[in-house]
Amino acid sequence: MQRHTALRAGTRATLGVALLAMGCSVAPSAASDSVRAGGSSVAAPGDAQSLRYADSVLATLSLRQRAAQMVWPWVLGDFVPEGTPQWNRLRSWFTEDEMGGLIISVGSPTEVAAKLNALQRLSRLPLLVGADLETGAGYRFRAPYFLPNALELGGATNFPPPMAVGATNDSGLAYAMGRVTAIEGRAVGVHLVFAPVLDVNNNAANPVINVRSFGEDSRAVARLGAAFIRGVQDHGAVATGKHFPGHGDTESNSHLELARVNVSRARLDSVELRPFRAAIAADVGAIMSFHGILPALDGSAPATLSRRIMTGLLREEMGFRGLVISDALDMRGVLAQVGPVEATKRVVAAGVHVLLMPAEPAQTIDAIVAGVTEKRYSAAAIDTAARRILAMKHAFGLHTHRTVSLDSVRTRVGIPAHTDVARSIARRSITLVRDSPRRIPLSGVAANARVVSITYASRTELGAGVAFNAELRKRF
Repeated sequence: MQRHTALRAGTRATLGVALLAMGCSVAPSAASDSVRAGGSSVAAPGDAQSLRYADSVLATLSLRQRAAQMVWPWVLGDFVPEGTPQWNRLRSWFTEDEMGGLIISVGSPTEVAAKLNALQRLSRLPLLVGADLETGAGYRFRAPYFLPNALELGGATNFPPPMAVGATNDSGLAYAMGRVTAIEGRAVGVHLVFAPVLDVNNNAANPVINVRSFGEDSRAVARLGAAFIRGVQDHGAVATGKHFPGHGDTESNSHLELARVNVSRARLDSVELRPFRAAIAADVGAIMSFHGILPALDGSAPATLSRRIMTGLLREEMGFRGLVISDALDMRGVLAQVGPVEATKRVVAAGVHVLLMPAEPAQTIDAIVAGVTEKRYSAAAIDTAARRILAMKHAFGLHTHRTVSLDSVRTRVGIPAHTDVARSIARRSITLVRDSPRRIPLSGVAANARVVSITYASRTELGAGVAFNAELRKRF
């Protein structure tokens, strides 16, 4: 298995954002750096060409069009015929409102690629596309089932959850997982991988992080998270560390309510922030926020709405120079105290560049513009965010080629070389927690024994227990 221990010099500029035009320092080598993208190169967003492209486009945009670059709605990866209300809504978002990107979710690889191609052709400016690929491209573009036969129809590579990688304690496997995720994501038209989860699973009662984390050891989470980031970004995609500054030590689900992490600043420094510092050192291109309150940092607002956290801590103190993305803005964790319009203005004022998954995307654009009129923040703040996004589009070469080849999806997604990596992680991750009767392995059970197998799973997990039962049938 490939191990990766060093990152090429200059990669901070490679998958960062256009800093030079915003008065920030950047490594002298930024303009010449590049990364691999399945054998091709992606120019650095901070290079001169990307900055010139961003500025030239920015000069043609109204304030509302610039604000629209920051708003990325949620798009389902299903088949939608032209002329339907669903398609007309998408057409409106990307032709009339001119939104700058989107988060794609749930669909077969070929259908997702075809849909993204269609949306890229609709939009006047190229679109940046992100996706939650926490367990690889199969996390969202996984095999669907045909009912009532429960036939699995095939999909992208789906890895075991990150905690399984943590169980292997192998940075090489984390890197390989990132590599495969980037290759398959790019093949279907995704540019930003909304992973890895850098939260430390230090509260067993956490209802939303748990196995999405690499584990409860902050040093291991930092090491494995950094390896995953390098795997993604060495292969042409941008990784996104989440959920800053740490969503592990809470017993609340931020999708449903306002979460709190009630620990000291010293504890945050030694545990929660450690993986994010490692991610920044590994040149992570983007970081996503946490919809929760951390009183030690700012007791007045969730992190997503806090300038002390998203700008003061993340950018000024920790030195992050990449793209700052909000967690989904349809979640109760950020809407519990204020409505969507006020939340939008506070998110922008906090220093966030991408407003992800608002319930009303067009209203969100209007709210961003209204914040400028109300002097909640300046138009320059909108320009800064839009410039970062436009420069990243140029870095991906979207100004000249924004669609993907549907024929190449079959040769790059879900192929045996990729699923073998997932199987290796699964095999290495198996951990025997307790075996008081000493029945493992099942070598002492007669071949003609009658075996009862009970599977606990939700009704939507149609494949639960199938593989395990197939192995039992080979023996008994």
